[in-house]
Amino acid sequence: MASSKGLLQSRELHEYVLKTAVYPREPEFLKEIREITATHPLSIMGTAPEAGQLIALLLKLANAKKTMEIGVFTGYSLLLTALTIPQDGKHENRGSFDFAFVDADKVNYQKYHERMLHLVKVGGIIVYDNTLWFGTVAMPEDSVEEDMKPNRAHIIEFNKFLATDNRFQISQLPLGDGITICRKL
Repeated sequence: MASSKGLLQSRELHEYVLKTAVYPREPEFLKEIREITATHPLSIMGTAPEAGQLIALLLKLANAKKTMEIGVFTGYSLLLTALTIPQDGKHENRGSFDFAFVDADKVNYQKYHERMLHLVKVGGIIVYDNTLWFGTVAMPEDSVEEDMKPNRAHIIEFNKFLATDNRFQISQLPLGDGITICRKL
Protein backbone atom coordinates (compact mmCIF):
# COMPACT_ATOMS: atom_id res chain seq x y z
CA MET A 1 0.00 0.00 0.00
CA ALA A 2 1.42 3.38 -1.00
CA SER A 3 1.86 5.93 1.76
CA SER A 4 -0.08 9.18 1.54
CA LYS A 5 1.96 12.30 1.00
CA GLY A 6 -1.07 14.58 1.06
CA LEU A 7 -0.66 17.86 2.88
CA LEU A 8 -2.44 19.23 5.91
CA GLN A 9 -4.06 16.02 7.05
CA SER A 10 -5.15 17.52 10.34
CA ARG A 11 -6.48 20.79 11.72
CA GLU A 12 -3.45 20.93 14.02
CA LEU A 13 -1.03 20.72 11.12
CA HIS A 14 -2.92 23.44 9.25
CA GLU A 15 -2.77 25.70 12.32
CA TYR A 16 0.94 24.94 12.68
CA VAL A 17 1.61 26.09 9.09
CA LEU A 18 -0.42 29.25 9.61
CA LYS A 19 1.23 30.14 12.94
CA THR A 20 4.81 29.38 11.93
CA ALA A 21 5.06 30.34 8.26
CA VAL A 22 2.06 32.44 7.22
CA TYR A 23 0.86 34.75 10.01
CA PRO A 24 4.33 35.99 11.10
CA ARG A 25 4.94 37.31 7.57
CA GLU A 26 1.42 38.59 6.88
CA PRO A 27 1.33 42.41 6.56
CA GLU A 28 -0.81 44.16 9.16
CA PHE A 29 -3.31 45.43 6.56
CA LEU A 30 -3.91 41.86 5.35
CA LYS A 31 -4.27 40.60 8.91
CA GLU A 32 -6.95 43.23 9.54
CA ILE A 33 -8.89 42.24 6.41
CA ARG A 34 -8.56 38.53 7.27
CA GLU A 35 -9.88 39.09 10.80
CA ILE A 36 -12.80 41.25 9.61
CA THR A 37 -13.63 38.72 6.88
CA ALA A 38 -13.70 35.93 9.48
CA THR A 39 -16.72 37.61 11.11
CA HIS A 40 -18.66 37.89 7.83
CA PRO A 41 -21.51 35.36 7.29
CA LEU A 42 -19.90 34.36 3.97
CA SER A 43 -16.38 34.24 5.39
CA ILE A 44 -15.79 30.92 3.65
CA MET A 45 -15.43 32.94 0.41
CA GLY A 46 -12.29 34.72 1.64
CA THR A 47 -8.86 33.92 0.21
CA ALA A 48 -6.98 31.48 2.42
CA PRO A 49 -3.92 33.24 3.86
CA GLU A 50 -1.62 30.32 2.99
CA ALA A 51 -2.81 30.56 -0.63
CA GLY A 52 -2.24 34.31 -0.45
CA GLN A 53 1.33 33.72 0.68
CA LEU A 54 1.95 31.53 -2.38
CA ILE A 55 0.32 34.12 -4.66
CA ALA A 56 2.67 36.80 -3.28
CA LEU A 57 5.66 34.55 -3.96
CA LEU A 58 4.43 33.88 -7.52
CA LEU A 59 3.99 37.61 -8.12
CA LYS A 60 7.60 38.20 -7.04
CA LEU A 61 8.99 35.26 -9.02
CA ALA A 62 7.19 36.44 -12.15
CA ASN A 63 8.27 40.03 -11.53
CA ALA A 64 4.63 40.84 -12.23
CA LYS A 65 3.86 44.48 -12.92
CA LYS A 66 0.59 44.26 -14.82
CA THR A 67 -2.01 42.24 -12.93
CA MET A 68 -5.73 41.68 -12.92
CA GLU A 69 -8.22 40.08 -10.61
CA ILE A 70 -11.59 38.62 -11.51
CA GLY A 71 -13.80 38.38 -8.46
CA VAL A 72 -13.22 40.32 -5.25
CA PHE A 73 -14.87 39.50 -1.93
CA THR A 74 -13.40 41.58 0.90
CA GLY A 75 -10.24 42.57 -0.95
CA TYR A 76 -7.63 40.33 0.72
CA SER A 77 -6.08 39.05 -2.51
CA LEU A 78 -6.43 42.43 -4.23
CA LEU A 79 -4.61 44.23 -1.41
CA LEU A 80 -2.04 41.43 -1.27
CA THR A 81 -1.30 42.03 -4.97
CA ALA A 82 -1.09 45.79 -4.52
CA LEU A 83 1.35 45.35 -1.62
CA THR A 84 3.46 42.84 -3.55
CA ILE A 85 3.93 44.29 -7.03
CA PRO A 86 6.61 46.96 -7.54
CA GLN A 87 5.84 50.68 -7.31
CA ASP A 88 5.67 50.94 -11.09
CA GLY A 89 3.28 47.99 -11.22
CA LYS A 90 -0.32 48.39 -12.28
CA HIS A 91 -3.56 46.63 -11.52
CA GLU A 92 -5.26 47.14 -14.89
CA ASN A 93 -8.11 45.90 -17.03
CA ARG A 94 -6.49 45.48 -20.45
CA GLY A 95 -3.17 44.77 -22.10
CA SER A 96 -0.51 42.10 -21.88
CA PHE A 97 -0.78 40.90 -18.29
CA ASP A 98 1.89 39.20 -16.24
CA PHE A 99 -0.49 37.74 -13.66
CA ALA A 100 -4.21 37.15 -13.11
CA PHE A 101 -6.12 35.82 -10.11
CA VAL A 102 -9.57 34.35 -10.75
CA ASP A 103 -11.96 33.80 -7.85
CA ALA A 104 -15.38 34.47 -9.33
CA ASP A 105 -18.48 32.60 -10.48
CA LYS A 106 -17.41 29.01 -11.09
CA VAL A 107 -19.80 28.49 -14.00
CA ASN A 108 -17.68 30.92 -16.05
CA TYR A 109 -14.18 29.69 -15.18
CA GLN A 110 -13.68 28.15 -18.62
CA LYS A 111 -14.86 31.36 -20.32
CA TYR A 112 -12.48 33.40 -18.16
CA HIS A 113 -9.68 31.00 -19.07
CA GLU A 114 -10.29 31.47 -22.79
CA ARG A 115 -10.32 35.25 -22.33
CA MET A 116 -7.12 35.08 -20.27
CA LEU A 117 -5.46 33.31 -23.20
CA HIS A 118 -5.64 36.64 -25.05
CA LEU A 119 -4.84 38.91 -22.10
CA VAL A 120 -1.96 37.13 -20.37
CA LYS A 121 1.46 37.19 -22.03
CA VAL A 122 3.51 34.08 -22.78
CA GLY A 123 5.10 33.07 -19.49
CA GLY A 124 2.34 34.88 -17.59
CA ILE A 125 0.55 33.23 -14.70
CA ILE A 126 -3.13 32.69 -13.97
CA VAL A 127 -4.20 31.40 -10.55
CA TYR A 128 -7.67 29.93 -10.12
CA ASP A 129 -9.15 29.62 -6.63
CA ASN A 130 -11.58 26.96 -5.35
CA THR A 131 -10.48 24.22 -7.75
CA LEU A 132 -11.03 21.49 -5.14
CA TRP A 133 -14.44 22.88 -4.09
CA PHE A 134 -14.35 21.96 -0.40
CA GLY A 135 -13.07 18.50 -1.31
CA THR A 136 -16.31 17.62 -3.07
CA VAL A 137 -14.57 17.09 -6.43
CA ALA A 138 -13.28 13.76 -5.10
CA MET A 139 -16.50 12.67 -3.38
CA PRO A 140 -19.20 10.44 -4.83
CA GLU A 141 -21.95 12.76 -6.05
CA ASP A 142 -24.59 11.20 -3.80
CA SER A 143 -22.58 12.21 -0.70
CA VAL A 144 -22.33 15.89 -1.74
CA GLU A 145 -24.77 18.40 -0.26
CA GLU A 146 -27.30 19.62 -2.84
CA ASP A 147 -26.23 23.28 -2.63
CA MET A 148 -22.63 22.27 -3.44
CA LYS A 149 -23.45 20.18 -6.50
CA PRO A 150 -23.84 22.88 -9.20
CA ASN A 151 -20.45 24.51 -8.60
CA ARG A 152 -18.89 21.11 -7.99
CA ALA A 153 -19.95 20.04 -11.48
CA HIS A 154 -18.52 23.23 -13.02
CA ILE A 155 -15.22 22.84 -11.17
CA ILE A 156 -14.88 19.16 -12.14
CA GLU A 157 -15.47 20.09 -15.79
CA PHE A 158 -12.99 22.99 -15.55
CA ASN A 159 -10.32 20.80 -13.94
CA LYS A 160 -10.74 18.23 -16.74
CA PHE A 161 -10.46 21.01 -19.30
CA LEU A 162 -7.26 22.39 -17.75
CA ALA A 163 -5.71 18.92 -17.61
CA THR A 164 -5.94 18.72 -21.41
CA ASP A 165 -5.14 22.37 -22.26
CA ASN A 166 -1.64 22.16 -23.75
CA ARG A 167 -1.41 25.94 -24.04
CA PHE A 168 -0.63 26.11 -20.31
CA GLN A 169 1.61 24.35 -17.80
CA ILE A 170 -0.48 23.68 -14.68
CA SER A 171 -0.11 22.70 -11.05
CA GLN A 172 -3.05 22.09 -8.72
CA LEU A 173 -2.37 22.52 -5.02
CA PRO A 174 -4.39 21.69 -1.90
CA LEU A 175 -4.04 25.15 -0.35
CA GLY A 176 -7.15 26.79 1.02
CA ASP A 177 -9.98 25.41 -1.11
CA GLY A 178 -7.58 24.32 -3.83
CA ILE A 179 -5.72 26.56 -6.23
CA THR A 180 -4.55 25.83 -9.73
CA ILE A 181 -1.60 27.71 -11.13
CA CYS A 182 -1.40 28.02 -14.92
CA ARG A 183 1.63 29.34 -16.82
CA LYS A 184 0.95 30.32 -20.42
CA LEU A 185 3.25 28.56 -22.87
